Amino acid sequence: MALNHMYDARLLQQETTVGAGVQVLLLTLLGTAIGMGPAGWLTGLAFALATWAVLTRAVVRSRLRSFGPANRVTLGRATLVGGVTALVADSFESSPPVTLLVGLTAVALILDGVDGKVARRTGTSTELGARFDMEVDAFLILVLSVYVSMSLGPWVLLIGGMRYVFVAAARVLPWLNGGLPPSMARKAVAALQGVALLVAGSGYLPYVATAGIVACALASLAWSFGRDVLWLWSVRGRREDLAGAAAAAGDRRVQPVPELVAGG
Repeated sequence: MALNHMYDARLLQQETTVGAGVQVLLLTLLGTAIGMGPAGWLTGLAFALATWAVLTRAVVRSRLRSFGPANRVTLGRATLVGGVTALVADSFESSPPVTLLVGLTAVALILDGVDGKVARRTGTSTELGARFDMEVDAFLILVLSVYVSMSLGPWVLLIGGMRYVFVAAARVLPWLNGGLPPSMARKAVAALQGVALLVAGSGYLPYVATAGIVACALASLAWSFGRDVLWLWSVRGRREDLAGAAAAAGDRRVQPVPELVAGG
């Protein structure tokens, strides 16, 4: 059993190492094509190293039997996000080729709808895969908000930072870690952020139209987060009552309220 586990762990590590290699290859191609400066190189390499280290640790700890096709798609998306990150970092020194930035971002956003379908069709959906997908999405939105904020102003950073503020708040307020029910509105709002920032970053629209689109995206995101926070607060008392009842009964295995379990 130990030997089999070590063998599986090595296979998983090979997958993440190949992903890091592809990331470095993409950075090399970008650097050769546009003459990327030190900021872009260092940021891109830091992203590749951090992704490799965090993902390798996560997949080994998860004891997955295989990396899976869906995770490969997400890893490909992460590679594209690394390229976008390098271009945005390089934009502080010189203007990046907008077509290249938009192209990489567009493909990453399109593939966001692919990995989930692959996971469901192949029966390889995992908690790790869902988390990996979510973190790649969140980081792409953060990077795009940094880029767009250079032309529209620092208020755009609220789009990329809101999710990370929520995560930080959840460390102080544990009730924010509760599961949320499935919501198509939440998914639509999340998808809107990437599209709005992509349009804004392309520079194809007038300033007023671009600012309006991004402002609408921010307003919808604030509404979505606000609605979820209020819902989590409203069920906080029910969770505490359930925990108290279980403790009074001497049962330490507290079960969640069925309707509070997140639906993915």
